[in-house]
Amino acid sequence: MEVKKISDHSYAAHLEDGRVFTLATRGDDGMDFMPWRYTEHNWETLPFAVRGERVVPFGHDNLLPSKLRDIMDDNNLAPGVLERQLGLIYGQGLYLYQLNYQDGEIVREWVQDREVENWFWSWDAVSYAKGALSDYLHLKGFFNGCYLERGSRIGLRPRIARLEHIPAKNARLEWVDSHDIRDVRHILVGDFERACVGTGIRKYPVYDRRDPGRYAASAAYNRTYSFGRDFYSVPQFWGTLRWIIRGSEIPTIFKYVTDNGLNLAYHVHSPQAYWDAKREMLRRIHPDWAADDAKIEKEIARMTGEFLKSLTSVLSGKENAGKFFHTVDVIDPDTGKPVTWSIDPIDQKIKDFVESQLKISEASSGAITSGMGLHPALSNLIINGKLASGSELLYAFKLFLASDTEIPESTVLEPVNQAIAFNFPGKDLRVGFYHRAVHTEEATSAKDRIKNE
Repeated sequence: MEVKKISDHSYAAHLEDGRVFTLATRGDDGMDFMPWRYTEHNWETLPFAVRGERVVPFGHDNLLPSKLRDIMDDNNLAPGVLERQLGLIYGQGLYLYQLNYQDGEIVREWVQDREVENWFWSWDAVSYAKGALSDYLHLKGFFNGCYLERGSRIGLRPRIARLEHIPAKNARLEWVDSHDIRDVRHILVGDFERACVGTGIRKYPVYDRRDPGRYAASAAYNRTYSFGRDFYSVPQFWGTLRWIIRGSEIPTIFKYVTDNGLNLAYHVHSPQAYWDAKREMLRRIHPDWAADDAKIEKEIARMTGEFLKSLTSVLSGKENAGKFFHTVDVIDPDTGKPVTWSIDPIDQKIKDFVESQLKISEASSGAITSGMGLHPALSNLIINGKLASGSELLYAFKLFLASDTEIPESTVLEPVNQAIAFNFPGKDLRVGFYHRAVHTEEATSAKDRIKNE
């Protein structure tokens, strides 16, 4: 048996009888980045050394963000699900609001304030929010930098000039022996994917929420706590990674089987006695070949090729109707049984193979969307051959807004709202993601409905 690696996680086993099997493995033959390795132990127990600095490792090899990126890049569904979640949470964009009480309920009153808005847009808050939200959806946490205005250096009241999203693959927490994230004093920034070679490591003090003007430049790690983890959080689809990888492998398996499968329709059984008789005939016709087996076998090979070529023309082609294959059976004098040719059709079971792979693909699609916390109706996933109805979409969307947006929004925009409170005390303003209300066609007036031109 010969085993060939066809992708990062799948192999093809070629058997001696021509059959090919595909399989996935969780072996340790160099594939240390496999996601289940991340679930076998707590990688936060020991520090990781990078250019003389001790950091809290992000993954057992300190490369979890990069490895997760590669896994997502190979999948046809997961990136779209995350992109859809980002769009649903982001809504129509960033706007200022105040909280008010109406009829015993807390409501947002969307307002305009030019002073806050001018500061807000001066440092491209939209790009910051989108980057932070993307990291949060992938990793349930994100890093950001905070920079003060230069006036604080000459004695003026400190103000936050801008916030900056720091990609998660480029930032790590400084190690603390207490294993308490509250004791972390610095955040280290550099190209950790390449061991910070060429970039070095920039060390930022951790942002002080009680005194935002303490440092001219600082950084923060913002997260939603993951159960049982001291430092970094992991995404809610952590347990779904195996399904994501399995779903990514199916197109590769299909391609490999198509490119390398035997695709045989018939198995031709050739009797040995037939070819032995041919050899004897050649020796009689060519007495000078009697002692030269090489010439005899060369001629046998030529005759075999000619015979199989003619046989192929009979068994294949769209115009093979009415063709036939003729042989003369010979009686074996030793056994008294006929020595015959036989041609057996081969059932390649391609249909069964394709159906089984498609079932795996369908199961992985359902597992991915449910594990990522998005209703199949909102991910455009086809279930049992049909898309979700309009009412299913509407109720799924309303449920998502009611239950799945508050935590991501409050976490991603908390640094911005802290900056607003620090820069503009007394204004009692916050920034949030605005979502336009969606109604059914029945609840929409005729003049506001989408018309087919």
